Amino acid sequence: MLNGKKIAVLMGGPGSEREISLASGKAVLKALLELGLEAVSVDVTSPKVHLPTGTDLAFNVIHGTFGEDGWLQDILENMGVPYTGAGVKSSRLAFDKNLAKAAFVSHGVPTPQAEIIHVSGGPALPSFPPPFVVKPPREGSSVGVHIVHDPSEAEAAMRDAARYGDDILVEEFIKGKELTVGILNEVALPIVHIAPPGGVYDMASKYPWLSGAQGSEYFCPAALDLETTMAVQAAALAAHRSLGIEIYSRVDVLLDSMNRPFVLEANTIPGMTETSLLPKAAAALGISFPELCKTIAELSYQLRS
Repeated sequence: MLNGKKIAVLMGGPGSEREISLASGKAVLKALLELGLEAVSVDVTSPKVHLPTGTDLAFNVIHGTFGEDGWLQDILENMGVPYTGAGVKSSRLAFDKNLAKAAFVSHGVPTPQAEIIHVSGGPALPSFPPPFVVKPPREGSSVGVHIVHDPSEAEAAMRDAARYGDDILVEEFIKGKELTVGILNEVALPIVHIAPPGGVYDMASKYPWLSGAQGSEYFCPAALDLETTMAVQAAALAAHRSLGIEIYSRVDVLLDSMNRPFVLEANTIPGMTETSLLPKAAAALGISFPELCKTIAELSYQLRS
């Protein structure tokens, strides 16, 4: 299906996850070339896109702002160029944690209790007590996220999160196992258990190659009993569907001490290096990284060409 087609791998972007996106983009480009496909890299440095002449498919691996929020998807649709992954509407919905939370609740997806705090008039506490998690609603990779254990810590956490916008999502803190579930073509992949050093999965433990910090450990398939595995995968798939996400995603889930899953968010453009979490899950099913990239490209091209 893709033989003779020119694939532009869009990477980088103007947002805070640029370096991570460049790593993903280089890995995807290498994988496509290994398959004998015609692929070229496009380093996007501003909210504009200049594609090589004759581009048949844009493989989007721009994480976060611009690449994951529907903006780039809208540009590509106006250009008439097919692209990988989630569409305009589902990208916007999944990227905005406030909107995604509302979709989870309305579709009965298990998710932590949360409130939206508007800080234009100064930081305010939610109606539920600490511990809670403060999040900028439109950033990824744990950017601006803080766990507040005491009310005295709340103001500083909210002021930092407010650097990214004046509406902040505050969620109840769920203590438990960090899990993530890849979804590919409406199928939940094996669960990845994330074991971060110190128990907090933040930017440093996600990307130790950027910070020099100690990285997290990953176990796939996660050591869970069958009933729990099915419950976690069902919650992840329900979250994916509640947002209308096309082709693929990676859904982050917390599993509490009673083995109850709580969905945090769905990532429409998850990390795509050979050691990233979605590729780890695919590998557990015997799907190689190049095969994963090809499947995403073929499904996307078939949907939008």
